[in-house]
Amino acid sequence: MFKTLAVALGATLLAGAASAGDISGAGATFPAPVYAKWAEAYRAQSGVGMNYQAIGSGGGIKQIKAKTVEFGATDKPLSGEELNAAGLFQFPTVMGGVVPVTNLPGVAPGELKMTGAVVAQIMLGEIKSWNDPRIAALNPGKRLPPFPITVVHRSDGSGTTYVFTSYLALKSADWKSKVGANTDVAWPVGQGGKGNDGVAAQVKQTPGAFGYVEYNFARANKLDYIQLASASGGYVQPTEKTFSAAAARADWTKAPGFAVSLLDQPGDAWPITSATFILVYKNQPNPANGAEVLKFFDWAYKNGDAQAAQLDYVPLPASVKALVRADWTKSVLSAGKPVYVSK
Repeated sequence: MFKTLAVALGATLLAGAASAGDISGAGATFPAPVYAKWAEAYRAQSGVGMNYQAIGSGGGIKQIKAKTVEFGATDKPLSGEELNAAGLFQFPTVMGGVVPVTNLPGVAPGELKMTGAVVAQIMLGEIKSWNDPRIAALNPGKRLPPFPITVVHRSDGSGTTYVFTSYLALKSADWKSKVGANTDVAWPVGQGGKGNDGVAAQVKQTPGAFGYVEYNFARANKLDYIQLASASGGYVQPTEKTFSAAAARADWTKAPGFAVSLLDQPGDAWPITSATFILVYKNQPNPANGAEVLKFFDWAYKNGDAQAAQLDYVPLPASVKALVRADWTKSVLSAGKPVYVSK
């Protein structure tokens, strides 16, 4: 279902079916399903459409910088220096989690336990089979098949990859020094899939596979997920509760562009939690279109939480939405005046 929605959004723009009042955007595949749902409801109420190309975070950043769309979308937040250099304003829309997923016959979803260090060793190609002693030690009493592990990773520039590799760099000095964290890295082993849907499809059709996708894609494709060791030492499963626990401890007021790290938070928090972000120009080249973009996301803040939750995203706290609205008024301008003020 999610793949269909994302493809449909891209096709709308490519087909040139948009009306003059429609707004255009491009970028991350992770939020594409909820943006599609919001766009459908918003068009029914306002008559304004939102045409979105789900081409990956790297593509979204490139397109907004090239001014070929009215907003970019990225799971990798830009730093304050990057935002200032490009004249961009950044704000979050929803949150979710990146989930390691498997195709391991005989092992139930959420049954297998791993640490971040073990996940890094799998992705480095150092752990090659499912019955490796390092996996077995974390799962005493479980019969693990002697299947080889087939690593599946993203083949495109991806904010999901940035979040996942940032987590691995936190948990493994070897990963940090040999591979690092970015939207696109030199993968030591494995095969690539384009987009979250491409990785999900490859994992689903490959016995013994191990990959990573955003949680909503794992759910939509009925993929098996693992438990991960939390920063506090216990094991947690990916749920709305554990994603929200990660967000609860974040200080959104002090991070330029709201680029708060939700990785490896203490307590019962899913350790690979992140927000996804929108990029717009601070000085709007077309104030009417800029206002429509902010109006759409303001409508989503007010009306879209239930739809987001139905699609396994976590809505932003009300306090964060209020901070974003206040910054729109101060930062997204035309001729020194705000292009949109929330009512």
